[in-house]
Amino acid sequence: MKITLDLSKLVEEGRITLAESERLKALAAHDTGNLGLTILTGFGVIAASVGAVAVMLTAFNFSASSAAAIGGIVFVLGLLLRLLRGDLWSLLSQTLIIIGALTGAGGLLVLESGSLRAALFVTAAFAATAVLTRSSLMAALSVVSLAGCLGARTGYVHAMYSLSIQEPAVTIVLFSALALGLYLVSLRVRADYERIAIAAARMSVVLVNFGFWIGSLWGDNLRLVRTVIFNDDAARIVRRGGAMIPSGTFSIGWALALIAVGVWGVRSNRRWVVNVAAVFAGIHFYTQWFSILGPNAFSVLVGGIVMIGAAFALRSLNRQAPVQPAV
Repeated sequence: MKITLDLSKLVEEGRITLAESERLKALAAHDTGNLGLTILTGFGVIAASVGAVAVMLTAFNFSASSAAAIGGIVFVLGLLLRLLRGDLWSLLSQTLIIIGALTGAGGLLVLESGSLRAALFVTAAFAATAVLTRSSLMAALSVVSLAGCLGARTGYVHAMYSLSIQEPAVTIVLFSALALGLYLVSLRVRADYERIAIAAARMSVVLVNFGFWIGSLWGDNLRLVRTVIFNDDAARIVRRGGAMIPSGTFSIGWALALIAVGVWGVRSNRRWVVNVAAVFAGIHFYTQWFSILGPNAFSVLVGGIVMIGAAFALRSLNRQAPVQPAV
């Protein structure tokens, strides 16, 4: 579990000594450096994997099956390198395993035309890779891949980004349960696996909020849209009609969920949870505010005042929360 401390203030208040402060700073510097390298490596691995698939399919005229096979070979090579000891071999092994998994997954999805069968296989492969390499990146990507099985999509057109959640209600229920389960798992495993579980749980929380966001705008008619798993025709779609959940239900449920999760985050000293609740609370507020009142000077002014008041209320709640002892 990671917490945030103001070391200078703690020293001034006499809660810790100057020597303890310097020791904690040194440990934090090491973790911060590792975080920077992890982020840099993660972006590089994703870019390399996407580029490798694109180059193989275009420049070298490889088939999708060839790209998937090459990804599998790189994955196995990474596994073999894990048998060698040393930090350098360990880093190289982890990098090759992740690149192999991403490249193989890309080739498989192209080969299967993005079928549900392929997406489920990729989700399971990403989850297994996350545990094997202890990679938070792969843990988060496995959750994103699972969302893709429900039809979740993102898109980009010049100067415009888009988000599509085909099944808001199912997304909320599924990923709420997944986030809770992963959080409970994180309390019972070692630190390395705790980090993986927390990363996947956090991505699940983000997807839950996306489900609420889309549902609060358009509701959900509960028509499950998915590609048939065992069918050669990837264009065939299964639709099932159902009752309509109005957008107002999502709006109210989202507000209540954000309040409950935000209060829990404050009292449990989960700063990431508090920040995410605050960010999506702002998104929710402005989405509903402007969809009702429209974008005009008055609505912007009043909306800003309301948000400032909410920020002061959260700050007051944060100060009243019990202080967790530092270990």
